[in-house]
Amino acid sequence: MVSQEQRRRQLAREKFLRQQQRRTEMRRKARTRNSVIASALAVVVVGGLVSFTTGVFTNDDKKANAGAEVTPSASAPSKAPDPCEKPASGKVKSLSWKKEPAMTIDTSAEYTMKLATTCGDIGIAMKTAAAPHTVNSFDFLTKQGFFDHTKCHRLTTNGIYVLQCGDPQGTGAGGPGYTIPDENLKDKSLKANVYPAGTVAMANTGQQHTGGSQFFLVYQDSQLPPSYTPFGTIDTAGMAVLKKIAAAGESTGAGDGAPNATVVINKATVTKS
Repeated sequence: MVSQEQRRRQLAREKFLRQQQRRTEMRRKARTRNSVIASALAVVVVGGLVSFTTGVFTNDDKKANAGAEVTPSASAPSKAPDPCEKPASGKVKSLSWKKEPAMTIDTSAEYTMKLATTCGDIGIAMKTAAAPHTVNSFDFLTKQGFFDHTKCHRLTTNGIYVLQCGDPQGTGAGGPGYTIPDENLKDKSLKANVYPAGTVAMANTGQQHTGGSQFFLVYQDSQLPPSYTPFGTIDTAGMAVLKKIAAAGESTGAGDGAPNATVVINKATVTKS
């Protein structure tokens, strides 16, 4: 007999997979449409529209959630108080590269990443040996200031419990211009297709080897296909910050939207231990 909780989780997973398929199709149609428009106007478009969308929950969200947001029976959710501080002064850098950076880290060493956010510091112990391409990419991007002043643009609170960050556009459609290979998909922490609380993993487009700069932080055990590179573990203080962000809820009231908390990464750093 399938319990009500098991059925709820199953429905959440099925909804997630359907959203992934719809967003992939929407991106394909958008690329085709933009190509036609560009040809007609003889305009060369560089960057934004051809950058990879990297998201376990890619934020063509505004399109995907539009129907739910305008449903007559849906009432506007009450917004919880913002538990976070104002962002530090500064602007997001517009940076893009054509290929993955050369390997410069010491793959035998330990690295940690610190996200100094408006809601508190989140420390992450990185799995260098198991995910060297991923750790090397984060080391490169943080040195370029790629993540500084960027918003964590998505929070899920129903069935899957993650905060998604790493998009300089703040929409779920941004990335560094290059992709990195999937790694560590058989990590011993992933049991029964559950990404345990405290996991940090790469977002992607739903296809293999499409990770870029977007990543998600798991604040409660979440059942997902083992397709997203787990590359770090959040420290105790960081988990408290995540729980505070999650407690403030998300903007749609449907369990999937922008966080009500003003979550901005003021500064991201990677340090060799």
